[in-house]
Amino acid sequence: MADRTVASGRYDSPDEGVTTEDRVFEAADGQKIALRVYVPDHRSNRGAIYHVHGGGFIVGDLEMSHQLNVELAREVGSVVVSVGYRLAPEWPFPTPVEDVYGGLVWIHQQAGELGIDPSLVVLHGQSAGAGLVAAAALLARDRNGPPIRFQLLTSPTLDDRVVTPSSRLFTDTPALTRRDVEICWSAYLGPIERGSTAVSPYAAPGRATDLANLPRTYVSAAELDPLRDEAIAFAQALLAAGVSVELHVFPGTFHGSLAVRGAAISRRQLAEEIAVLTSVLGHTKSPDNEGVRDDD
Repeated sequence: MADRTVASGRYDSPDEGVTTEDRVFEAADGQKIALRVYVPDHRSNRGAIYHVHGGGFIVGDLEMSHQLNVELAREVGSVVVSVGYRLAPEWPFPTPVEDVYGGLVWIHQQAGELGIDPSLVVLHGQSAGAGLVAAAALLARDRNGPPIRFQLLTSPTLDDRVVTPSSRLFTDTPALTRRDVEICWSAYLGPIERGSTAVSPYAAPGRATDLANLPRTYVSAAELDPLRDEAIAFAQALLAAGVSVELHVFPGTFHGSLAVRGAAISRRQLAEEIAVLTSVLGHTKSPDNEGVRDDD
């Protein structure tokens, strides 16, 4: 295993506190899909955070969220697994979401080796990755698949129709514009016409009409984001379906502004995500009890 961790003012080096290992699993079509497993030196619970990176369905890899994943592993005290799903337009729907779902299945199959409790798996995604998380949760429910403890969706990409007030208002905002959103959806859907009735809710979870029996959910949205209103609408629809939801719209933020670590609001947002994940996963004995007290 190679040590690769993120710089933090509380640590002497960027590699301190977390060990990573690159793994692969075989997708349903036989392709090898990359995973990266992060194991903190001091585990405070037996949970796992399954992270799905953003990138508009068309860019991104395991390196994209490496810094975030190290910090999540270290601060929450959980194993983190990140998936290098295949990207559009070369690999349009349903390949990316099937890759994400396959990684979820792999985590449960490897629970013993990873030293995790399979009932304590949390899904965590950003932007398009959050949309893939929401879709994978729908697949897991409808296929009677692996249990999911919780899902955390940051600025999720959920609806290919792009008709919300925020998508019409924020057409030239930093990091993401309305036109960017349209291009990404067209690439992801491939031969399926964007905005048509042929689009599956497994591609665009914002279209789903049945959201019952999904895991508890935390949704965060950026105030100045074209995707803001679809995130809010999805949270409201989950609530209407009887799912426990926490929704937070961060003022003055734009799509992807969590990556601006020097901004106070970004630090606040990350601190809140860490607090939410810590609360969900709790403090339970790890397999070797390292870093875990009996009274935690």
